Amino acid sequence: MSDLHIGPASAADLTAVLDFWKTAAEGTSISDDLAGVERLHARDPHALLLARREGELVGTVIAGFDGWRCHLYRLAVHPGHRRRGIGSALLAAAEERFRELGGRRADAMVLDRNERAQGAWAAGGYHPEDHWTRWVKPLA
Repeated sequence: MSDLHIGPASAADLTAVLDFWKTAAEGTSISDDLAGVERLHARDPHALLLARREGELVGTVIAGFDGWRCHLYRLAVHPGHRRRGIGSALLAAAEERFRELGGRRADAMVLDRNERAQGAWAAGGYHPEDHWTRWVKPLA
C-alpha cells in the first residue's frame, strides 16, 4: 500500500471529487454540488481527504469535526479499486485527524440499504446504534 497517498483535497480537486462520487459513492446528498463542497473546503480545508494511487483519485472521506463531535461522510472507493485496503486507510487517516483535533468518538452516516458499506464500516470497528434516529429538515 506504499503507493497510496492520502491527503487533503485542494480547491482545484473539488470538481473531480464530485465526478468521482457519481461513480464511487452510493446515493446523493443535497450538498453534492460545487457550492456545497466549496463551502466545506473553505470552512475546513483539511476535512475532505483524498486517496490517490499513481496520481489517480481512488477514494474519499469527509472527516468533519465541529469542536464537539467527529463526523464521517462520503467514504467512497472507486469500484475498480475496492477490497484493497483503501477504505481502511482512509478511515485510519480520518481517525488520526480526529485524535489530533481532540475528538473522542467518530460517527458515520450510512444508508440503510447500502449493505456493502455497512460491511466496510463494521470491519472498521463501527456499529449502528439502535437508540438514535436521525431527524432532518432541508433548509431552503
